[in-house]
Amino acid sequence: MKFTVSILLTALLSFALCIFLEWWSIAIAAFIVAAAIHQVPWKAFLSGFLSLFLLWVILSWIISSANNDILAQKVSIIILKKESPGLLILVTGIIGGLVGGFGALTGCFARKL
Repeated sequence: MKFTVSILLTALLSFALCIFLEWWSIAIAAFIVAAAIHQVPWKAFLSGFLSLFLLWVILSWIISSANNDILAQKVSIIILKKESPGLLILVTGIIGGLVGGFGALTGCFARKL
């Protein structure tokens, strides 16, 4: 139950903070939720990773679909050296997930202090 609540709260708080702050505020959101909800470190990391991975993949897919993947195709050629919008969306999700996971892990360890 804590795991699911942690995933939902992290995703919602991250979305809300990113409206007003920079993209890296997702780490702050993951930190706050992990510090508030006690979990073992690997579950805290996993909940932070999953929540931000899913949030960024869904948001990237919605934004990319709105313009028929035109921009994602061009950016994927520049960054990934191949025309693959889906792979670019996956890489975007992994980056967001890692930032969220490490933010949550830091919050879990800060709670123990």
